[in-house]
Amino acid sequence: MQYIDQYLKETVTIAESVSREEIQKGIEILKDVRDQQGRLFILGVGGSAANASHAVNDFRKIGHIETYAPTDNVSELTARTNDEGWETTFSEWLKTSRINEKDAVMVFSVGGGSATTSLNIVNALKLAKERNSKVISIVSRTGGYAKEVSDACVLIPVLDDSRITPHAEGWQGVIWHLMVNALNV
Repeated sequence: MQYIDQYLKETVTIAESVSREEIQKGIEILKDVRDQQGRLFILGVGGSAANASHAVNDFRKIGHIETYAPTDNVSELTARTNDEGWETTFSEWLKTSRINEKDAVMVFSVGGGSATTSLNIVNALKLAKERNSKVISIVSRTGGYAKEVSDACVLIPVLDDSRITPHAEGWQGVIWHLMVNALNV
């Protein structure tokens, strides 16, 4: 019971401290993407990749935005990883998708990438910025590279090192569901 109480107490603390301003910025970016008939590309690995797949459905069906995740096509993902290397899987996929200034990238990541971690996300974000695409991120820890380059960054605070990942990935779901449903308000 003590663990359950602590976990739920942390969830309440996160709910009280998460930036409403950054969430609103993300919603406005998404509205612009939809209004300009742009596309939304959602990036994530591990549990965040599963969240990306779920979010694709919601942004397409509920938000009426053309949305894709590179991890939904396992054949292309594994071919690119095998032939080109993991670090460029997402950026090369975005090049083939002809990412442009009407589009946005949404990143689900625990750490947000750095010079030594999640280089597939870092390289994709570099390309997105080169192409003048907007970047929305839902990340934890310090936010990493994603926070540095995001037009809207929802940072999930670290309350206990042993629960960084579950809170980060759980809150990805809370925030994207909030954003996608706010598009129709």
